[in-house]
Amino acid sequence: MPGRVNILCIKWGTRYPANYVNFLHAGVQRHLHQPFRFVCCTEDPTGLAAGVETVPFPANPGLRRGWPDVLVKLLVTRDGFGGLVGPTLFLDLDVVILGGLDDFFTYEPGKNCIIHNWVNPRKELIGRRPAVGNSSVFRFEAGKSNYIYDTFRREMAQAEDLSVWNTEQAFLTHAMGEVRWWPEGWTRSYKRHCRPTFPLNLLCAPKPPTNCRILVFHGRPDPDEAIRGYRGKRLHHHLRPAPWIARHWHA
Repeated sequence: MPGRVNILCIKWGTRYPANYVNFLHAGVQRHLHQPFRFVCCTEDPTGLAAGVETVPFPANPGLRRGWPDVLVKLLVTRDGFGGLVGPTLFLDLDVVILGGLDDFFTYEPGKNCIIHNWVNPRKELIGRRPAVGNSSVFRFEAGKSNYIYDTFRREMAQAEDLSVWNTEQAFLTHAMGEVRWWPEGWTRSYKRHCRPTFPLNLLCAPKPPTNCRILVFHGRPDPDEAIRGYRGKRLHHHLRPAPWIARHWHA
């Protein structure tokens, strides 16, 4: 189908139930105005909504640590994976779509695009923001990205060695080669850009970031926890309830 694009996500284990996939699918339906396939790579398709295509988890390619594993994000770039062809936007399950998604496919066409990973604000002020992506939201060309997969297979021992690459997203950025960062305002971190600074976080509720398209919930809290309010291990991690998230995160 001319103009059709792909949305891809991964679900395994029990931390994120089927409603996370269904809410993500519904958010894409509300905010993407061109034909698309929505594909979920999972070992358990139970409870997934109509319109969510599924592909099984690939076999362990030889990793020494347990499988499934987050490094599956490298395997989805293999030519032929899931029958995907063309621009493919990968979304983690713990994101909430707040605005239009069409620009994620027209921005830097044909290039690998990813979030420029957030760092401690103090490091950013002195220019110490490494050229590492955050793999919560990235785009690649399915059918033309086998070089990413090949790099992973060739350097698999280093990819799973945390002393070499401390995160899978650091290795993914490396394997992608030349990358383009998404414009800063399009993707925001709930912890970095919504949480009031201490001690205001104990008194004031988080607010949605202006003009954000995709809000990323890396680490904790997850979206359902943020809606209810979250008590972190330390006082400066506490968050008051943010019921506005539920207006965007639903089926």
